[in-house]
Amino acid sequence: MPVPRSLLFVPGDRPDRMAKALNSGADALILDLEDAVAPAAKPAARASIAEFLGGPRNIALFVRVNPLDSGLADDDLTAILPARPDGIVLPKAEGGATLAALDAKLDGDTMILPIATETPTAMFALGSYGGVTDRLLGLTWGAEDLPAAIGAATSRESDGSYTPPYQLARSLTLFGAHAAGVAAIETVYPDFRDLDGLAAYAARGRRDGFVGMMAIHPAQVPVINAAFTPSAQEVAHARAIVALFAANPGAGALSLEGRMVDAPHLKAAHALLARAGLAG
Repeated sequence: MPVPRSLLFVPGDRPDRMAKALNSGADALILDLEDAVAPAAKPAARASIAEFLGGPRNIALFVRVNPLDSGLADDDLTAILPARPDGIVLPKAEGGATLAALDAKLDGDTMILPIATETPTAMFALGSYGGVTDRLLGLTWGAEDLPAAIGAATSRESDGSYTPPYQLARSLTLFGAHAAGVAAIETVYPDFRDLDGLAAYAARGRRDGFVGMMAIHPAQVPVINAAFTPSAQEVAHARAIVALFAANPGAGALSLEGRMVDAPHLKAAHALLARAGLAG
């Protein structure tokens, strides 16, 4: 499955919003059975999601189930797996052991995207996701459940930036994903009216090594897609690096446009072209 640039959350008890979200421009939807759905509404939400999954789909459809230890996840999976979701978003994941436990409950080619920083224990398991299952699509993180779990007042400074503990959570997710050889997916930007702030946040995410981002509102999708789509200039530069090394086999370092390029630049160029869907 191609890694989505944008993954839009939709409440599982709002089938009207699910249908509209298909045309949002998002690369994937996350149909939510966890935080967006009140306990009493979960049975109906499971039925709505299962029905929606059985209809036509033109984008990837993920379902965020409840945590594996919540007593609700098995009912979620029983309801939705026959309809073949493209992926499961796993909240409160705590490393490779949690990933393996969910993997054992799945069949077919359903992928898994863990939310990997929502408990204190999870923070010490971010290096354990590699080599567990081929279902692992990537890792993502969140800055809401973790402060609640440890009694913190907030995860943010007054200017909206993360405080040091949650900067650490973001960084470890980024490195944990790359250590496992999968995509790093940036967390949501909660102020859906602040599109300029979102654009800056998404640009920082891509700069740092994230390749996609979750969204909470359809208005965020075009901004996220633009941020995580390589520009024509970036593609041209990557192709020039690849062509330069192809023309100089065995070279360790070369000069391009007055700057030195070497093996890490070549690796980055191939990765960018792959994200753009181009051979290189």
